[in-house]
Amino acid sequence: MSDDIILPDDGDDDELFEHHRIVADPKQSLLRIDKFLMDRLPNVTRTKIQTGIHDGFVRVNDKAIKPNYKIHPNDVITVSLPEPPRDTEIVAENIPLDIVFEDDHLLVINKPAGMVVHPAYQNWSGTVVNALAYHFQNLPQMKGNEGRPGLVHRIDKDTSGLLVIAKDEVSLTGLAKQFFDHSIERTYNALVWGVPAQPGGTIDVNVGRSLKDRRVTTAFPNNDMGRHAITHYSLLRDLRYVSLVECKLETGRTHQIRAHMKYLGHPLFNDAMYGGNEVLKGTTFSKYKQFVENCFKIIPRQALHAKTLGFVHPVTKQFMQFDSELPQDFTDVLEKWDHYVKYN
Repeated sequence: MSDDIILPDDGDDDELFEHHRIVADPKQSLLRIDKFLMDRLPNVTRTKIQTGIHDGFVRVNDKAIKPNYKIHPNDVITVSLPEPPRDTEIVAENIPLDIVFEDDHLLVINKPAGMVVHPAYQNWSGTVVNALAYHFQNLPQMKGNEGRPGLVHRIDKDTSGLLVIAKDEVSLTGLAKQFFDHSIERTYNALVWGVPAQPGGTIDVNVGRSLKDRRVTTAFPNNDMGRHAITHYSLLRDLRYVSLVECKLETGRTHQIRAHMKYLGHPLFNDAMYGGNEVLKGTTFSKYKQFVENCFKIIPRQALHAKTLGFVHPVTKQFMQFDSELPQDFTDVLEKWDHYVKYN
């Protein structure tokens, strides 16, 4: 599964739920496990299987294996995921959508923070997909992507900003290819702790699931693990203790910006999963600490917003560019920091 083609929501991997158990035939010939599973799992691509193997969700005889492992007679293959099995029926819900653009083929929405993109474990309702099911009929589903109609990418629950949704098969395929080819243009605004030493640069460091906590994405600076990931960043505003940066994605890995900025030494402000919910820069005075705590209350999430989105319309072939305003919580916390550095 590449880039922003839909990935499962990050769950708590302390418990994995068995979805499939397959026992190889006693006369099974030696066959690569990805090819073996492609013939036995409905609507699953070889890439998705290889990603599942890499992430440790596929085991043989209760042991982790490599993607080039060859199935032997009587092998027991299990596929386990962080969420329990569930059917793919989507319940339509009358949830308002902030639609930025719409035509017969696609729509672009501005997703609020706190809204999950698609149903998954612990978030079966109140999602973008539930809203889409109510507002539109017969949205297409990608092969192997049942239950997530029209989606070709996602943004995290507590990240706000732009999301494109396909309304027909041609658009779904065309947009998915652009994400796969890294030709989609995406920029995010992030409030991060500290000020980068260089006003701009490129982070070209692999990212992947942490070996200590699989809910977290971590950087692998030797590029010997994880998946290739590139983020271009530029400083927009220096606020002494924090800074506003623009991040342009070249790839779209899970939690890529959050992991890359932490690797750079500048975790996102109030990003609890990546340590940004602590006072990481500034004085030890209790007055300052209280100020930071008040800022955390203003934006009770990671300070990340998907600001722009550009792509070639899959039907008209015209390049389309969309921009979105920072949400109120983001502008409020920026204003508070701006006032603080001016008068302290």
